[in-house]
Amino acid sequence: MTGTVDFAREAPGDEGSALIDVMPDVAARSPFQLFWRRLRTDRVALAAAALIVLLVLMAICAPLIVKLVGARPPNQQSDKYFSLGKVGVPSPTGPSSKNLFGVDPLGRDLFSRVVYGARVSLEIALAATALSVAIGLVVGLFAGYFRGWVDTVLSRLVDVLLAFPILLLGIGIASACSLGHGCLGGLIKPGLGVVILVISFVNWTYIARIVRGQVLSLREREFVEAARSLGASHMRIMFREILPNLVAPLIVYATLIIPQNILFEAALSFLGVGVQPPDPSWGKMIADATDVFDTAWWYMVFPGAALLLTVLAFNLLGDGLQDAINPRASRS
Repeated sequence: MTGTVDFAREAPGDEGSALIDVMPDVAARSPFQLFWRRLRTDRVALAAAALIVLLVLMAICAPLIVKLVGARPPNQQSDKYFSLGKVGVPSPTGPSSKNLFGVDPLGRDLFSRVVYGARVSLEIALAATALSVAIGLVVGLFAGYFRGWVDTVLSRLVDVLLAFPILLLGIGIASACSLGHGCLGGLIKPGLGVVILVISFVNWTYIARIVRGQVLSLREREFVEAARSLGASHMRIMFREILPNLVAPLIVYATLIIPQNILFEAALSFLGVGVQPPDPSWGKMIADATDVFDTAWWYMVFPGAALLLTVLAFNLLGDGLQDAINPRASRS
């Protein structure tokens, strides 16, 4: 905020009195400028954002990174990197100059699989989050705006879905769709599509509840009443007047849901109903490492560390965005 102070000169015949005219010059800031001003002071959130950017770049440039490091492709098996254990049984070797993160029990380069696993995790998490937000947004908009029987039907549907054990429901759907030709007449085939469907199916309910609560408050605001008095249709009011006010909180909620989806994908893969081999998945690698952890600790440590850092970065960024968008709520 800047201000200018103008001192009026002493006018003749004014008996030596001086008039002081204070004219503050206020520089208005947009909501985005205020948001960025608060966010850039949060060094933890900025560091998390930088880590996420590096992770996304690593996922996009996975083939180039693997080639530059000189690592083998993620699915290439080799028995050259095995050593004889205490009982004379070949066992995978640990980190070395040829294999930065060591090799897995099949002789595959663990560094390559961790890098490609980031691509799988982010692809599933982002796609499932986008689908969950889209479904939850539409359901929440209609439920909160129309209220009445529409709100009752949609809210009870959400309550019924929330009553199911989420992980067990996901395991059941993933198991059913991972057999044969998939689900819905082959429309959903085993693989990434099944995992994205399962995560979206159980996560849109939370978004719908949040959006419904926001819309119930926004529909009573003056700008909505003004649009209604001018003859605007329901669709125009929902998508042109109310929806822009939901963008900021939706971004925050989506950022907080992404790490949950990453963990959900890891859990499904850990239980064997997620990403199918030979596609690399952090959860699947952790599951395979449980039997050989005493002799091949690196097989669990490196995928587990990648999963931990990724989830932590998204959580810290989500908290920072929430504090920057709504600082009053974060202080209370």
